[in-house]
Amino acid sequence: MKLLMHTCCAPCSVYCIDTLRKEQIEPTLYWYNPNIHPYMEYKARRDCLKEYAKAIDVEVILEEDYGLREFAKSVIDNLPNRCQNYCYQVRLEQTARYAKEHGYDTFTTTLLVSPYQNHERIREIGEKLANQYGITFLYHDFRVGFREGQQRARQLGLYMQKYCGCIFSEEDRYKKQIEKDIGG
Repeated sequence: MKLLMHTCCAPCSVYCIDTLRKEQIEPTLYWYNPNIHPYMEYKARRDCLKEYAKAIDVEVILEEDYGLREFAKSVIDNLPNRCQNYCYQVRLEQTARYAKEHGYDTFTTTLLVSPYQNHERIREIGEKLANQYGITFLYHDFRVGFREGQQRARQLGLYMQKYCGCIFSEEDRYKKQIEKDIGG
């Protein structure tokens, strides 16, 4: 199996990579995240992933596309469903396309480690794209190792972000504080 793994950040990749390697699968990491904002957050996650990949000797491909304007145009009319309608789709499709064009037969994503993501929707999109591109989508429920991976990432000193990625998820992070501040 030649596996391309969409990777949102180094901390989310820790458990995924370890698990795949235990299964004798060597992933190639693929950074494509035009949904991560602001730019300094995008840069911090990308740079941490580059350093981590080098430290554990795993190949990483960086597809640079900051993408703020396209992201904003694509999600503004349906913010509550931005992850399912835009973020999953655009990242998985670019990963599947790259995989097909560069001789990979399988693709997956580190999004599958998060208990906060909609696994059914990710799986649905991944399988649809696999059929479209004539490759395989590896659905692997990595959630069992989410806490373990996060703990190990902290021990390794990896940059640990505080929100999913887009500026609207950062706003969601502060929702209660915003309401408290505005309300009095």
